[in-house]
Amino acid sequence: MSENVYDILLERGFIEQTTHEQEIRELLGKEKVTFYIGFDATADSLTAGHFLTVMAMMHMQQAGHRPIALLGGGTTMIGDPSGKSDMRTIMTRETIQHNADCFYNQLSRFIDFDNDKAIIANNADWLLNLNYVDFLREVGVHFSVNKMLTAECYKQRMEKGLTFFEFNYMIMQSYDFLKLNQMYGCTLELGGNDQWSNILGGVDLIRRKEQKPAYGLTFKLLTTSEGIKMGKTMKGAVWLDPNKTSPYEFYQYWRNIEDVKVEECLALLTFLPMDEVRRLGALKDAEINHAKDVLAFEITKIVHGEEEAIKAREASKALFGGGMKSEDIPTTFYKEEQFAQGIDLITLMADGGLAASRSDARRNIQQGGVTVNDVKITEFDKVFTTADMDSEGMLLIRKGKKAYHAYKIEA
Repeated sequence: MSENVYDILLERGFIEQTTHEQEIRELLGKEKVTFYIGFDATADSLTAGHFLTVMAMMHMQQAGHRPIALLGGGTTMIGDPSGKSDMRTIMTRETIQHNADCFYNQLSRFIDFDNDKAIIANNADWLLNLNYVDFLREVGVHFSVNKMLTAECYKQRMEKGLTFFEFNYMIMQSYDFLKLNQMYGCTLELGGNDQWSNILGGVDLIRRKEQKPAYGLTFKLLTTSEGIKMGKTMKGAVWLDPNKTSPYEFYQYWRNIEDVKVEECLALLTFLPMDEVRRLGALKDAEINHAKDVLAFEITKIVHGEEEAIKAREASKALFGGGMKSEDIPTTFYKEEQFAQGIDLITLMADGGLAASRSDARRNIQQGGVTVNDVKITEFDKVFTTADMDSEGMLLIRKGKKAYHAYKIEA
């Protein structure tokens, strides 16, 4: 192994907390470590929030370590109370399995699962048929309720009422680590910093029950300067699935992040050398936009491939390249209820002055000269609603190469 991956993760800003810093660093430097990260299958796509942990897995695998992606087919049926003020909606087994399959397909684009280089596991395999009394005798005896109640994830919920149903979550996640340790020799659990209490539970369980070393490490959570989790827009989550968040919208999301977050995101979410990351992060004023272009392109390339990243960059340049900013684009505002009911493309073009008449609009659409949020539209009767708006809450219609018009909901 070349450079110790611990040093890479540290320099790039991933590491937030560790259970045994020196031991973890030594271990990663001298042997192939099997580690795991859990993904609760609460949706049918990973999000930009997951992407940071996926990047960490990629760094670890490139350094010769073996990832286990643990799909939470069992834990998703409970729901993790961490960072949640309300109990999660209970999902059916079929939905959870479908979501887990989608996660596997997405993760396979980033992680090499061939020839045992990485493992995909599902905790439904051991959690759903547990014998409750045996489980309490084997695992429950190692957990102190007093200690559990001091965990941050439970403290937040105590005021509103924490159900016993959710109280089990930490024990189940700890049991996952124990099972992966027994089945695959997994000695390290990684996760977001909100998982710290759950990870400590698993490390402690393996050390008590198996009398073996086990370790935990958490990553920084990506947040805005106000402390809000990044990867959220007016429309909701920024998804890695191109059918849920188009590559253009994905690109634009990163292109529009705050100046103060550019260097951090370049370090965490791209593979650019750190010298280049620091150089780009130091750019000021108008020049920082170049760094944002690089950031958006590099992230989109990893997630959607180079071809889609180039297309998204070209679309962005065509729009903003002539010094045009989003606030400079001519804009038509509609009432929210109008967009909720849906507005057809011909009406939008006529209202925005992109066509001399409705028949002119129809002709342009049929000839393939009209795009909406960078997607060519050829059905003149197509209806658009708020669900079609981009991450900035905008519909952008382009006619030909140079005529643009934006459509928004009036504030």
